[in-house]
Amino acid sequence: MVFGISIVIILIFVLWGALAPTQFASVTDAVYSYSISNFGWFYLLATFFFLLFSFYLAFSKYGRIRLSQNDERPVYTLVSWFAMLFSAGMGIGLVFWGAAEPLSHYLLPPEGAEPGTSEAARLAMRYSFFHWGLHPWAVYTVISLCLAYFQFRKGKKGLISATFEPLLKDKVNGPIGKLIDTLAVIATVFGVATSLGLGTLQIAGGFNHLLGWPNSLGVQIGIILVVTVLFLISATSGLDKGIKLLSNTNLIIAVVLMLFVFIMGPTAFIMETLTESFGGYLQNLIQMSLRLTPFSGGSWVGTWTLFYWAWWIAWAPFVGTFIARISKGRTIREFVLGALLVPSMFGCIWFAVFGGTGLKMQIFDGVPLAEAVQKDTTAALFMTLEQLPWGTFLTGVAIVLITIFFITSADSATFVLGMLTSDGKLNPSNRVKITWGVLQSAIATVLLISGGLGALQTASIIAALPFAVILCLMCVSLYIALKAEEHHKKEQEKHKRAKFEKLLRDHA
Repeated sequence: MVFGISIVIILIFVLWGALAPTQFASVTDAVYSYSISNFGWFYLLATFFFLLFSFYLAFSKYGRIRLSQNDERPVYTLVSWFAMLFSAGMGIGLVFWGAAEPLSHYLLPPEGAEPGTSEAARLAMRYSFFHWGLHPWAVYTVISLCLAYFQFRKGKKGLISATFEPLLKDKVNGPIGKLIDTLAVIATVFGVATSLGLGTLQIAGGFNHLLGWPNSLGVQIGIILVVTVLFLISATSGLDKGIKLLSNTNLIIAVVLMLFVFIMGPTAFIMETLTESFGGYLQNLIQMSLRLTPFSGGSWVGTWTLFYWAWWIAWAPFVGTFIARISKGRTIREFVLGALLVPSMFGCIWFAVFGGTGLKMQIFDGVPLAEAVQKDTTAALFMTLEQLPWGTFLTGVAIVLITIFFITSADSATFVLGMLTSDGKLNPSNRVKITWGVLQSAIATVLLISGGLGALQTASIIAALPFAVILCLMCVSLYIALKAEEHHKKEQEKHKRAKFEKLLRDHA
């Protein structure tokens, strides 16, 4: 039922975007603007709550509970686990925005700062850390923690609706449960199809910059076809081969590229930027987490922070389901600290290296990177690398990295969509995965041709509002289940103690 309903709704939206892209864009823009204007406060409060709830669980008495049966241990090593959750979570986004976002904020800074000043540069780095640090990973942590707990410890299906059993009881198997799972599938398909299209544009821009290929529709469609074949090969190879191998490769290439830029770039400037920006990020974390502009009426928070929060929540069904699948056997404390702190710290270091290098070139070396970013966001990374030794080689490495991240994200999404539409099976059939893989690529191609890709991205973010409510309720459901388990454990211990005391009395 979830598969059929999802397909019908998705095809309606895609046909609308393909046949009437202007109307589709105007409607989705209006709905998105309404949700941001009227519920921006809810996005901020919900995301901040997810962060607090994650830390509470990690350091509470529930932290020692294992996301499996007590005698089971993690399936994947820490390195492979980090690589897979990082690749699925935001790998390609870091590569795309690592230099571009700080440079964008430098010319259009938050908090009313003067553009092009040292204060604008400080805020640019601080907000880049903020947008890609703890908050997005808190969103992913709460949903994947809920799914992993109910799936591997309680033996429920690997469906988002299954986490609502403490709240809905048997109703999770009825229309309400199907609605929740259908919304998750639609949000995942729209989000991944959009990323396929945007990733294609970025790869095409890289080839244009490196080889002079025209950034034409024909080249873009060719890239989608090649990437589709590659990620379907990976998807049908299984989780332990395809995704694991690609994720480990991703991590190695990303670290090597980052270290090269760190060593060959302005090393001391990068370290000073990291130290100052990380301190500013931690010091102003609460203020940034709850910052709106009701008195000044500024649009920066809505354009950047609220857009990001909605985007992370829209991606949560896909990323959360995948992270839960690879996290069996870890304790809640280990899971939260690993999934929350390690990727966040890596993201901060990445932005310090690439964003710091870009700002150094812009401010002190006179390279007009920020102006170039305003014209073409995809050019930021390639123009930054071009200024370094072996710039052409580094650009080629970056294109390879983007492509592999691209393949890994599509591969992971195909796997998750297979699970969500196969009644939560841990290993969905190749037929279902291939169906979703082909459909995602077809959607991205059709919307690239028609010009409806941006509207689809907006449509996927609209789904974030109801899903934010679902995430909050998932946290409540998880807390009820953990509390019940702890109570049951205490009752068992009390019963054992009473039995032991009775044996002592009888013996006496």
